[in-house]
Amino acid sequence: MGHTVYYRTRIDSWKEFKEFLEKVCEGLSFRFVEGEDAVLILPECYGVEPLEIKKMGRGFVKTNLVEPCHSIYLLVLHSVSSFGSVELWED
Repeated sequence: MGHTVYYRTRIDSWKEFKEFLEKVCEGLSFRFVEGEDAVLILPECYGVEPLEIKKMGRGFVKTNLVEPCHSIYLLVLHSVSSFGSVELWED
């Protein structure tokens, strides 16, 4: 049994998004890894994959509906819309 979140992102305010996400991850005690064109969130939830968000592109992450990480990932991905655009779907 698994559950996957799929997404497509275009982040126009990349620097601001990274700063915002780093603060969020610090507050949640998630590890935040910054790259040039992508960021990686490493949660503390068993059975949940790390979330990679690209400046522009498609991605997916298996959350297996493990809470609270599944809901946090949804909130983080929806927050991309404040810095650009995001499309999100699940199965």
